[in-house]
Amino acid sequence: MGTNSVNRRDVVKATAAGLLAVPALGSLTSCATGGDEDTKAEKGKKSAKNPLGVKENAALQAYIFNGGYDDKYARFVSDMYEKRYPKAEVDQKKTERIATQVQPRIIKGDPPDVVNNSGAEMMSISKLVKNKQVSDVTELLDAPSWDDPDVKVRDTLVPGVLEMGQFGTDACYQLNIAQTVYGIWYSDTMLRDRLETEYPKTWDDMLALCKKAKKKGVHGWTYPAGHPRYMFFSMYSMFGQAGGRKQLDAFDYLEPNAWKTDAVKQVFEAYEELLAKKYVLTGFDGKNAHIEAQTAWTKGKAVFIPDGSWVENEAKDTTPKNFEMRVGASPSFDKGDPMPFGTLYAPPGEPYIIPAKASNRQGGLEWMRMMYSKKAAVNLFREVSSMPVVKGAIDGMELPPGVKSAQQAVKAAGDNIVIAFFKEWYADLWRVDFDSVIGKFMNGETSVKEAMNAMQKAADRTAKDPDVTKIKKS
Repeated sequence: MGTNSVNRRDVVKATAAGLLAVPALGSLTSCATGGDEDTKAEKGKKSAKNPLGVKENAALQAYIFNGGYDDKYARFVSDMYEKRYPKAEVDQKKTERIATQVQPRIIKGDPPDVVNNSGAEMMSISKLVKNKQVSDVTELLDAPSWDDPDVKVRDTLVPGVLEMGQFGTDACYQLNIAQTVYGIWYSDTMLRDRLETEYPKTWDDMLALCKKAKKKGVHGWTYPAGHPRYMFFSMYSMFGQAGGRKQLDAFDYLEPNAWKTDAVKQVFEAYEELLAKKYVLTGFDGKNAHIEAQTAWTKGKAVFIPDGSWVENEAKDTTPKNFEMRVGASPSFDKGDPMPFGTLYAPPGEPYIIPAKASNRQGGLEWMRMMYSKKAAVNLFREVSSMPVVKGAIDGMELPPGVKSAQQAVKAAGDNIVIAFFKEWYADLWRVDFDSVIGKFMNGETSVKEAMNAMQKAADRTAKDPDVTKIKKS
């Protein structure tokens, strides 16, 4: 396969600084229309009121991942669609098994019109792009926004949304709806009242806090052993802190020995010490391991959990009113770290795609245009307690503690926002390989060296796979 070019360093720096309004990445290496889109798709007449040319009586089907966000926020958009197009019926379905239910239909050529491609069974977006099974959504991005016809949709979105969907091309194949803040989540009430301490800024302070917690009968950490990749949510920024952006570049561009550096070793050794000192509450290894671990955490059995900002909504039923949920950046190893304390893994998240052969492709694009309206963005925030990617949508609103903390963390990070592009470009390397490697490591089945070697072997295999399109530095 040919290679595509992206200057990742410039993208990340500009994203963090809020400078990217229009992407300028690499060369166009795929069809500008996003592949073999169905010429028989339902279309209407374009007008100022209908800029995407939606056929007003065409039915629309949406598949939504039934996870931490549920699907009520999406139902709000589907209701908007039916109100705007009263002759059209919207069939909204929710499932935990996106790949199982949607991928066969994509292969058959009869897919839904819009898909929330998320969760443990999400489809590989890079493979969908390679196989020309997903639409380029540039038409949507260049369309007038729902709220202001003089402003394009692309200009209403926070930096990073477009870049996360551009797989080394000028086209955009995936759109995210929420800014996800990953990190180490905790209860401020637990730290302040029970442990009488503050959030640790160094790893030595983290170990000291865990020791103190253990004496009080509380584990320092927990995580979902059934979905061990959650450990990545706290480890990734630490890789950057220990090795700088060059370490993260090495991961993204599948560089030789990227997983065998001193920085990677330092991070793995840090978690090895947590395990050795029995600071980690384990045992959550079923299908709903993430819920079980989060419940143990909200009930005060552990101080910290690696998670994403959806946790405030997902764990709301078990979270005490005085919990005061917070997210902390990963502690530093040393004052001389290449990247400082406060470095934050905070990419746009919760991805959506429009299948190339969707029968109502224009309707799918219009549904997403509505999703990026301010009223839908505000509803998203109210339903799931996550920050929408629509600029200024929740400015001035009263925020729940988790969202408020996430916003503060993003602001404090400044230019030190990091994004794991390899997680999007080579999804199996994270979702399958890292999941397996970190699972065995956290179970004590492998050493630090063995874990590093296993990840490097997986990265090398990906780099050599002729069926995987590689994205290279420009």
